[in-house]
Amino acid sequence: MKLSTKSIYGLRAMLHLALSQKEGVVMSRGIAESANLPETYLEQLMLALRKAGLLTALRGSRGGYMLARPAESISLAQIVEALEGAIKIVNCADVPNCCNAQVCALQEVFAEVNKALYTAFDGVTLAELADRQREKDADAAPMYYI
Repeated sequence: MKLSTKSIYGLRAMLHLALSQKEGVVMSRGIAESANLPETYLEQLMLALRKAGLLTALRGSRGGYMLARPAESISLAQIVEALEGAIKIVNCADVPNCCNAQVCALQEVFAEVNKALYTAFDGVTLAELADRQREKDADAAPMYYI
């Protein structure tokens, strides 16, 4: 399975909001610039994430976005599902001329892979992802010695 640009951009935007959670409301322009995302496309993603109950939007000159609930309670699976739908590599019912699912060994394998993929995304919270990013940023920071 290859994640679409929609999911990757959405995850990056949500990561930015998690990292900026103490600041409160973050303008979409700030998210777009920081995460290097096209602002018009970002607005579409934010709408889907807001409809899923993951974001809160505030209007006005000081408006923007913030997480609707703590980052600890938002999994990566919830973000991807809000943007893409169910996390699956394949759904046999969607494949034309697919075999009889009741006697197909491939369907069992697909179901196992789908479950493992969902479990992997569901096992990481937005807060954990933000912590990982902070560690990466700290490791990349230059050290000055005198």
